[in-house]
Formats: sequence, structure tokens, C-alpha cells
Amino acid sequence: MRHPLAWFLWTVAAATTALILRNPLYLTLLLLAVWANYAAVEQSTAQAKSWRALLRVGALIWALTIPFNALMLHQGEITLFRLPSHWPLIGGKVTLEAVAVGFASGYSLWALLGVFAVFNLAVDASQLLRYTPKFLEQAGVIIAIALTFIPQMIVSLQEIREAQRIRGHRFRRWRDQLPLVMPLLTTALERAIQLAESMEARGFGAEGGDRQGRPMWAQWLIAPGLGLLLSGLVLRALAPAPAYRFIALLLAGAGLIAYAFGRLGHRARRSRYRRSAWRPQDTLGACVSGLVLSGVIALRWVRGGSLGYYPFAPGALLPPFEPGIGLLIALLSLPGLILLIAEIRASGAPSGGAV
Repeated sequence: MRHPLAWFLWTVAAATTALILRNPLYLTLLLLAVWANYAAVEQSTAQAKSWRALLRVGALIWALTIPFNALMLHQGEITLFRLPSHWPLIGGKVTLEAVAVGFASGYSLWALLGVFAVFNLAVDASQLLRYTPKFLEQAGVIIAIALTFIPQMIVSLQEIREAQRIRGHRFRRWRDQLPLVMPLLTTALERAIQLAESMEARGFGAEGGDRQGRPMWAQWLIAPGLGLLLSGLVLRALAPAPAYRFIALLLAGAGLIAYAFGRLGHRARRSRYRRSAWRPQDTLGACVSGLVLSGVIALRWVRGGSLGYYPFAPGALLPPFEPGIGLLIALLSLPGLILLIAEIRASGAPSGGAV
């Protein structure tokens, strides 16, 4: 699977699964699928090391959420130990159920980080700009720059660390990390200045004829569209009105905003120097991602909150597992398997220069 839109659909399906299914067993299957895709795409990019370091940071954050939830939540039946009750916030009993909640919450966040790491490795930022809506062309450039900021910073940090080690510096305590700060700050400022100069040389942000031709009234339509959306949500939450009323407000607000965005991007011009080819494997991956996304949303609609993980209920400490849902999540590993099979076939094919 190579097309950016196919990977975008996979990311939406995997992220939705991580947010809806908080069950640790289902999250484990999701992480296995994410790992299969990560192993398939990390060989084709030079930023794999930076995202690997970021995943280790995510694992550290996951480890910190467990004691945080255990000390803040004082519910549950299985008490591990007690802290003095006069201690603010953390005073009281520490239960196994609270530890399980912290484990599941951090596990879900780590799974989300892995999903977006795979997406950033599989799709280049320049490819994302080609599929940004016309009315968000400047915002698309800013988002693409933001997506590449953290990987570039981690790569720079690793290069500076290696250079300091060559000079004889040893990193033993946290104070030994101070020589990394100034070179990293200088490198970041130099890169920001170079980026600003290159964008200015290409005319980014200039008020050309296309921007001046955009209708001002279309921009003012966004405000009433947002007002209709807000009115529909408030009516749904507070007033016991029939369903068709707030649905009509939501549809009217969304339609008005979509019309305004369409008019704002009507005069924007875009050049495409090389179009991304849509292959049969992209169709297969997109269909599988759409199946998983629709299946998870349908389960959430039918089953409600029973798909989550709530260990405070009696006898609910061990998370339940249904093989059908597990099989649905396992389908998210298909794009990585497709890439691995394609690489195996390509490496096994005879070269054209062989005699």
C-alpha cells in the first residue's frame, strides 16, 4: 500500500479503534497490527530512528500514567495499600482497579502514538500537501512543517549527542545533558531561519490575484454555520426535543460551512507535477480499513459503553475478549503484510543485468 489516501484511511480506522476499544486485550492486538505496519515501512525512510525514540518516550509516559491514576483514584474493592488520609489528593486507599485503569489509559495513548508514527513514516509531508483542501493551503503547509518538526529535532539531538561523545563527553547524570541544549537550540534556530527564507523566496503568504478574488461574504458565512452547529449540539444535550430538529440544525450548519469553504477554495490554483498512482493493493487496504472503521463504529452504536474497560464493576477486573472483534482488529495488519510480500517478491526477482 503506497497511496497517501489509503494510509490516511488506515490511520483513521486504527485511531478510532484505539479510542473506542479501551480493552487492553484489543489494544494488544491493535499494537501488534501497528508493529507489523511499522516494521514494513521503517525500512523505506530515514526517520525511523527518530520515531523509534519518540515511541520510547511514549512508553515512559505510559509508565507514569499508572501511578498517577493509582494515587488519584480511590475506588475499587481490592486494596493494595493505604496512604494517610490527611495527605491532599493522594491520601486514601490505592486499589488494583485504579492501577488497571491507569494501565489501560496509558496503553491507549501509546497505541495512538504508534498509529501516527506509522502514518508519518508511510506518508511524506510533501504528499500530504497535495491532498490538502484548497481553502486550507496555508494551514496545510504549516501542519506539514509541524509534522516534521519532532522527527527532525530528535535526529539533531542524536547527531549532537554522538558528536559530544566523540569529543570525550560522557552522559552519566541529568546534569551531563546540559551541553546538548545550546547546540540543539542553535540548530533549531538556523533551520527555522532557512525555512523562513526559502518560503519567502517562493512567495508564501503573498497576496496574489487569486487571494484578492476570494469573496469576503463567503468568509462571513462560516460564523452562522458554526452557530447552527453549536445550536444543534446544545439542543441535543439540554432540550428533550425530537431528533429531527437538532439533526436538521447540524446538517444546515455543516452544509453552510462546506459551501463557504468551497467558495473560498474555488479560485485557488494548484500544480501537480507527479500524481500518486492508485494500485490494486491500495484498493484492498482501503477496503479493509473501511471495513474495520465501519465495524468499530457499528459496535459502538449497538453495544454502547460495553466495549470499554471499566474494572470497578464487580467481577470486571479481567477484560472480556470476543474473537470476532479481535479478528476485525487483526485486519489492520494487512497493509504491512502487503508491503512485506511486495518487498520479498522484489528481492527475489532476478535482476535485469544478470547473464
